[in-house]
Amino acid sequence: MPQIAPFGSWKSPITSDLIVAGSLRLGEVRLDGGDVYWSEGRPSEGGRNVVVRRSPSNALDASTLDLTPLPFNVRTRVHEYGGGAYIVQDGIVYFSNFADQRLYQISPGEAPQPITPECAFRYADAVCDRVRNRLICVREDYSQNDHEPVNTIVSVSLSSTDGGLDAGTVLVSGSDFYAFPRLSPDGSRLCWIEWNHPNMPWDGTTLWVAEVNADGCLGEPQKIVGGEAESIFQPAWSPNGELYFVSDRTNWWNLYRWNVATATPEPLCLKSAEFGLPLWVFGMSTYGFESAESLICTYSEDGISKLARLHTRTLELTEIPTPYTSIGGLQVAGSSVVFGAGSPTTPGAIAHLDLSTGQITELRRSSTLEIDPGYISVPQAIEFPTTHGLTAYGFFYPPQNQDFIAPAGEKPPLLVKIHGGPTAATSATFSPSIQYWTSRGIAILDVNYGGSTGYGREYRERLKGNWGIVDVDDCVNGAKYLADQGWVDGDRLCIDGGSAGGYTTLAALAFRDVFKAGASYYGVSDLEALAKDTHKFESRYLDGLIGPYPARRDLYIERSPIYAIDRLNCPLIFFQGDEDKIVPPNQAEMMVNALQEKGLPVAYVLFQGEQHGFRKAENIKRALDSELYFYARVFGFPLAEEMEAVAIANL
Repeated sequence: MPQIAPFGSWKSPITSDLIVAGSLRLGEVRLDGGDVYWSEGRPSEGGRNVVVRRSPSNALDASTLDLTPLPFNVRTRVHEYGGGAYIVQDGIVYFSNFADQRLYQISPGEAPQPITPECAFRYADAVCDRVRNRLICVREDYSQNDHEPVNTIVSVSLSSTDGGLDAGTVLVSGSDFYAFPRLSPDGSRLCWIEWNHPNMPWDGTTLWVAEVNADGCLGEPQKIVGGEAESIFQPAWSPNGELYFVSDRTNWWNLYRWNVATATPEPLCLKSAEFGLPLWVFGMSTYGFESAESLICTYSEDGISKLARLHTRTLELTEIPTPYTSIGGLQVAGSSVVFGAGSPTTPGAIAHLDLSTGQITELRRSSTLEIDPGYISVPQAIEFPTTHGLTAYGFFYPPQNQDFIAPAGEKPPLLVKIHGGPTAATSATFSPSIQYWTSRGIAILDVNYGGSTGYGREYRERLKGNWGIVDVDDCVNGAKYLADQGWVDGDRLCIDGGSAGGYTTLAALAFRDVFKAGASYYGVSDLEALAKDTHKFESRYLDGLIGPYPARRDLYIERSPIYAIDRLNCPLIFFQGDEDKIVPPNQAEMMVNALQEKGLPVAYVLFQGEQHGFRKAENIKRALDSELYFYARVFGFPLAEEMEAVAIANL
């Protein structure tokens, strides 16, 4: 029989040690011949990213599959968020190494060899130009220290005639940002997207095509589609040389094909669903070609991912059943489809679909956790009313632990979780860190507030000029909705988030009187400081979210939690990496100092050697346990296990 114990005090088998022991960050899927490649971020190796390979003849033993040896870390810092850190061509891996940001290549049976010299350049999103024996990629130039970095598309020779290393020859320049340089199958044309400040890639981008001349330079570029209010995503060439892309010109990111005869974009599947994603990182992919007549795609509908086949001539879309609710990084080669996958009850995985048989095989899971279903909380997709008569969305996870029930009449505390971005989205994919809370008796609401992706451009643009208002309202209204339904304790509401989610957390605590405690993970407290001190990719992001700076400095001050300490009256804990270039540590430290002076309970945990987001196992563990310890002290529930104490000032 289950034991009776207060919510929050339940003993759970889902410990922080268990979570980090076998956890991996899986991503960057690639196909090359019959081989499947992906990257693994390993907390147990200090967060190092490793490229691994699965060949049809290989047993699935990770120790035999590693291709990038210590100390190499496959990660690029272009746009700081990276992505597109490696490609594979004919068994050779080309990758960016995090420590020096140089490009390297690994040939079978050989050690990594540098392709580019030591210099102030970063590289990402490469493709291989077989005809000319070179890579074509995005380059970010940091050589002029007194100016923001310069982004271009460059070619990097793989056979320098003088025996030296090639830093790159500029092919495309003049815009602030570039992505998706892609060669046509015969190598005669190059397409790409570009955009300029103050736009982000989900605001407005343009798609361009140019002929590749005999000498490797480009002919006169031709603008195909796009503009200030149209976001183009993932241009790609079909096997017969037709240009495909995703556009949100009808509110939703849908698939299109460029009709050369009419010089117009041809819609392939007009649907109230998202076939595209916000381009936070390079190398994203939502479709690929089975043949010239068929493509395989994934799309999001009401926050749930679907997989489908689109016939490119009849335009018939046929759903392909899978057990997954989250699908990304789609790669297709013939009858093989490989993608990152997740479901509400199993850890994320790299999955392989054989189109000829319909068989799905999981090649690698992100966690070795084997959890009894009796401890797993299955999310419920909810809609709830919010400000101005609108509707917002989220996933509610009730407490679940087969060994415990709460005393009669007690309602669980609620932790509202805020995704980053803010132009991003949460999904119903199984998250051990969410189950960490629910298995201890703490309910979770994971919010897709106005501004989130997955519900069309109009929903995404609710946040235009309203960051710190719409997102906060939706988080507050979601928590109130659950309390009004009687599902959670309205007197024990807390909130946490990272990065932009950390800002929303701080703003909700400073400007609303609903939450009783919170945790900020590398969150923004001073919007003006962020506007003055951040990296190029996001340096004008706030223009759209708040207003142009310094012209609307008043709004930056008005919405900054650091200037509303007098209105903040609840305990807070802060988590921060000391090497964070996106949200520097001073953002947290200003708040900590101010709250200490005010006499509020506050804790600060600074992690050495961490950047924006924690990658080391010991730090992931420490953050989880510290946040739980903090809430236990604040709300007064006993802990079921001993854990390292956190120094909490004024408590």
